[in-house]
Amino acid sequence: MDSQSLVIADKTYTVSEITKLIKLELENAFPVLWVEGEISNFRKATSGHLYFTLKDEQCQLPAVMWRSDARQLKFEIKDGLKVVCRGRIGVYEVRGQYQLVAEVVEPKGKGALQLAFEQLKEKLKAEGLFDPQRKKRLPLLPKKIGLVTSPRGAAIVDILRILERRFARLHVLIYPAKVQGEGAADEIVEGIDYLSRQADIDVIIVGRGGGSIEDLWAFNEEKVARAIFRSAIPIISAVGHEVDFTIADFVADVRASTPSAAAEIVIQKEEELAAQIENLEKNLIQTSRYFLQGLKERVLNLSQHRIFQNFRIKLLNIEQRVDELEERARDVFRRKKMVLAESRAAVYLFEEKMANTIRTLISGLLSQWEKLSIGLHNLSPLNILKKGYTLCWKDDLRLIRRIEEVDRDKDVTVSFYKGEFTCHVKEINRKILLEERLTKEKK
Repeated sequence: MDSQSLVIADKTYTVSEITKLIKLELENAFPVLWVEGEISNFRKATSGHLYFTLKDEQCQLPAVMWRSDARQLKFEIKDGLKVVCRGRIGVYEVRGQYQLVAEVVEPKGKGALQLAFEQLKEKLKAEGLFDPQRKKRLPLLPKKIGLVTSPRGAAIVDILRILERRFARLHVLIYPAKVQGEGAADEIVEGIDYLSRQADIDVIIVGRGGGSIEDLWAFNEEKVARAIFRSAIPIISAVGHEVDFTIADFVADVRASTPSAAAEIVIQKEEELAAQIENLEKNLIQTSRYFLQGLKERVLNLSQHRIFQNFRIKLLNIEQRVDELEERARDVFRRKKMVLAESRAAVYLFEEKMANTIRTLISGLLSQWEKLSIGLHNLSPLNILKKGYTLCWKDDLRLIRRIEEVDRDKDVTVSFYKGEFTCHVKEINRKILLEERLTKEKK
């Protein structure tokens, strides 16, 4: 029986009766349908129901989505969003207005999860949850790490295997949690909050292996993002594969491309420190070599100073004299040996005599060498400096012997037996004699 058969001619109907007849007709005619349009006049009531209008270039259609269905939405409805709605046509009897009762709303041209991801990303970014300045630095040498993941997933196996192989002393505290499906986000939040309250935890890894966007969705929940942000302990997000990005990655202090990479990051600081110590050791050795080489060159330069040249010349002259005497002794020995070749006894006596002569000569030379060495030691500038004297040098290492060689407003280096200092000449008094200065000191 259709609505026309219910209408009785010549009968006067009330507004409510006509409205109910229209409602029955429309609901029977359009039990389930899909409607495409652009959202406008969106409003969310305190009851949780959603009210909006679907429109195109020519017409508008009021729509409502009850709270029970609105809770299933993964994205936020807002004005200007093009959507496709599945529902039925109903009549709001109070106003006598027909409307679409939407049960499912999908974004036009883009998946609901992808749109929800982008909306939440923009929201949290605007609040500053992605700000690099708010991110915490990882500890240099972590001793204990927390791990929030499934105890039966591949992620925990990869992380523990790398930590054991590379740094077996590291202690790991695991908080088991679901990483996908209903209730996963709540368990992840509980794990983060629990581990962040532990005073001995140095860093927390939150993650799981790869999967579809639906599988990884728990790490795109706003509650998980805010738990990561409020944690006082640095958090590494290790969700999915290298190409997967979640909201947790953007909020975390460090994003690891995979769970294995997260384990590598944790122990990387230990290896970096060891490498840094090795580099410092090499630099120290190299710097010490340069320093010693500089001292060696300085000693060499000083040894070539003319104050040592006279003594060096004397030593060379003595060496030359010794060479000449040695050669003369050999010549004499050869001549005598030729003359007395027939008498071996005579040769023996002659050799003995010559040996004594040479020993006497060498002894004399050694005695002379010792006298010269003692004299050199007494005349050595260092020996003189031990007595309290000093040497004054110009910038070019020329020794200052007279007051006339001193220039005003120039630097002069004063050397003691141990140490030296550099002074700046402000005034020169050429009238004061050393004898007068010593006389005044004695008085």
